[in-house]
Amino acid sequence: MDKPLLYRKRIIPEEIILLDKDEILYSDEGHIVTRWNAIRPKKILHHGCSCYFLKEGYKVSKFYREDGRLMYWYCDIISYTYDPGENSYVFTDLLADVIIYPDGHVEVVDVGEIADALTDGTLTVDEMIPALRSLDKLLAVIYSGGFEKIKDMINAAEAGRGLLQ
Repeated sequence: MDKPLLYRKRIIPEEIILLDKDEILYSDEGHIVTRWNAIRPKKILHHGCSCYFLKEGYKVSKFYREDGRLMYWYCDIISYTYDPGENSYVFTDLLADVIIYPDGHVEVVDVGEIADALTDGTLTVDEMIPALRSLDKLLAVIYSGGFEKIKDMINAAEAGRGLLQ
């Protein structure tokens, strides 16, 4: 089977981007691991590796500097749709994010954007309930020490050893 097309859909700002330059390193029924270069390179963000956890509703990414040093792990809360006819996924960024720094510090960001999106009608309560549940699940994994397993899984896929589970 051909590798699927991947799209990133953002709500704020509103955009849909075909991730045609992303390299799919691994995929199964519950995960897709990609390697990519920054679409809009920033002063320090250059490239990365991401794992979409389809059943859990989040994406975990390693953000790298140009020299290959890890900046941090960046976790997006997402939903997705799959179109079997096109063999494509559209991943929607549901605003709340979690950043895990190399020293272990955890920061939850962009939660205020959820309130804004609910207030202005961009998102509905029904759309946000699963997103908040996914955020809660991810934070429970992080705070229980389970994020090390996620790191190991992604590192293995990035190194070409499949997805260790």
